[in-house]
Amino acid sequence: MKKADLMIGIYVLAAIVFMLVPIPTGLLDVLMALNISVSMIILFNALFSQEVLNMSTFPSILLFTTVFRISLNISSTRNILTEGYAGGVVEAFGAFVGGGDMIVGIIVFLILILVQFMVINKGSERVSEVTARFTLDAMPGKQMSIDADLNTGAITDKEAQERRQKIQDESSFFGAMDGATKYVKGDATAGLLITIVNLVGGMLMGSFRGGLPIGEALEKYAMLTIGDGLVSQIPSLMMSLSTGIMVTKVSKEADIGDLLIGQLFSIPKVMYMVGAGLAFLGLFTKLPTLIFVAYGVVFLMVGRSIQSKIEIEAVKEEVSEVDSSAEEIRKPENVVSLLQVDSIELEFGYGIIPLADVNQGGDLLDRVVLIRRQIALEYGCVVPTIRMRDNIQLNPNQYVIKIKGIQVSEGEILFDHYMAMNPGHVEEEITGIPTFEPSFHLPALWITESQRERAESFGYTVVDPPSIIATHITEVVKEHLDELLTRQDVQNLINNIQEHNAALVTELMPKLLGIGEIQKVLQNLLREGISIRDLVTIFETLADYAPTTRDTDVLTEYVRQSPSIKRFISNKYFPINMTTSVVTLDPKIEQEIMSSVKQTEQGSYIAIDPEKNQRVMQSVKDEVEKLENLGNNPIIITSPIVRMYFKRMTKEYFKDLIVISYNEIESNVELQSVGMVTA
Repeated sequence: MKKADLMIGIYVLAAIVFMLVPIPTGLLDVLMALNISVSMIILFNALFSQEVLNMSTFPSILLFTTVFRISLNISSTRNILTEGYAGGVVEAFGAFVGGGDMIVGIIVFLILILVQFMVINKGSERVSEVTARFTLDAMPGKQMSIDADLNTGAITDKEAQERRQKIQDESSFFGAMDGATKYVKGDATAGLLITIVNLVGGMLMGSFRGGLPIGEALEKYAMLTIGDGLVSQIPSLMMSLSTGIMVTKVSKEADIGDLLIGQLFSIPKVMYMVGAGLAFLGLFTKLPTLIFVAYGVVFLMVGRSIQSKIEIEAVKEEVSEVDSSAEEIRKPENVVSLLQVDSIELEFGYGIIPLADVNQGGDLLDRVVLIRRQIALEYGCVVPTIRMRDNIQLNPNQYVIKIKGIQVSEGEILFDHYMAMNPGHVEEEITGIPTFEPSFHLPALWITESQRERAESFGYTVVDPPSIIATHITEVVKEHLDELLTRQDVQNLINNIQEHNAALVTELMPKLLGIGEIQKVLQNLLREGISIRDLVTIFETLADYAPTTRDTDVLTEYVRQSPSIKRFISNKYFPINMTTSVVTLDPKIEQEIMSSVKQTEQGSYIAIDPEKNQRVMQSVKDEVEKLENLGNNPIIITSPIVRMYFKRMTKEYFKDLIVISYNEIESNVELQSVGMVTA
């Protein structure tokens, strides 16, 4: 057991024992002094901690100290009633604070009780309640702010995680403090009741058992009761004050001492006005002249001193700015920062700024955040942060999408219009500004908001400008997912599954494959739209076949034929309980392709006759057009050994062509061949 755990356990256990077992007065004095010391430590820690989470255990501390203090109060009550003496600490407090006068002591004690009840406890309770409520209400806004900072690149993923955790901790803390203030209030109430019991019980014990006259018994037990009450209430008052400080603490950047002095004594004219006012009261009223005039002079001098410091700081700042400007001019340009290339960028003209500005009601930023979430769920990889910036060189309504600093796509929108697309079955056409949808280059119309309901009633698909841009970014990101997946991304994915699959990762890396080879396999899958979310299955397949081959293209084919990936491919391209029309590849062409494959140290390539290749591509074009005319996806089915080579042959000619091998199709899928690619 750790020492800290042992100490806390003894502290709590002692509080319980003291309620049941009589304590000698000598030990009681030591424990009361300890109680006062602990209360002072907590008070000053609360005062000088820079933020509330520095004392996140304060609600528990409050509970422990309250129970300990009540147990001492019970012990001292037992000693007062049985022995008529509760130790030197209690006696000293009763005699010193009351000045030996019972009435004065009672009045001072009642004033302390009133201050604690009506000022500190009541205020702390209210502030705790309001703070807990507002902290909880502010959580969604703070979370959105973190997502916005993360999306714009202002913070990293780790910093975002730390901020989210901090928000949750603050909410839990203030919620606990809302309940903890009830301990403080109940402690003060219990102290008052125990004091009354001590006073009445002491008088009865002194009169009936001790044989003392009523007056003498009252005098004796009243002083003991006052001393005992003060010994308990002063630590309780310090704990109440600590609670008030914790729930009213607002700064997270400096000590409270620096803040208080800096905020109270920072404006010269305030000091001048206070000094002049006090001097006037001292000279022209019956108030003590010497005291008020002296205070007035002091505040006037303080004001002059503050003004001098401000003037000196202003001169220093001006000189510093001049020196900085000169230094900036003299030093060579730091070009290292210019070498950084963002993975994904969205640049837009000034007319699109309102869509990205949260203060103007724009939600484009939130949509971009959702894109990263959607890609992660659909494809199993984390998209790099999408940078968003305005570019005055673009047309007002134009935007461009860049991948690694190079423009790959662009679009143009009309800010106050909607895009209406005809899905092919509209009841009646509407008028608008002709355009093309930027993601899929479909014909569309720009319509006004007043036409929106009418267009939707006719069967048009109507989308707003932010949705257009978000969809465009999503499609561009999907198209370039393979080149966005870096080695570091692969390492992060490995780290994510390593905790629960340590044996698998240890077997695969680095003995069988390196990170670069795993990256190539994952890129091959993403390039053809295959999700890598089931990374465990992918790694298990690689571990099975990597001992026989390290060719990443061949390993990719083995992964595609694994049960879960096969299921993914079948579900993606072949609807359940429907017959799908496909095109097959002539076995003679397959044989010619395999005989044309040449193996080298750098990998394999296809050395097919150019004329033969052109005839095959023309046949592919004819068959794909046949499928598209039937309203089907362009799917060609090949034998497993040929699939990757045929895909490599056609990828430069047919961007959206889907090439699938027989081994990648589940047995319950129904296919219908409507053609064959021949030469």
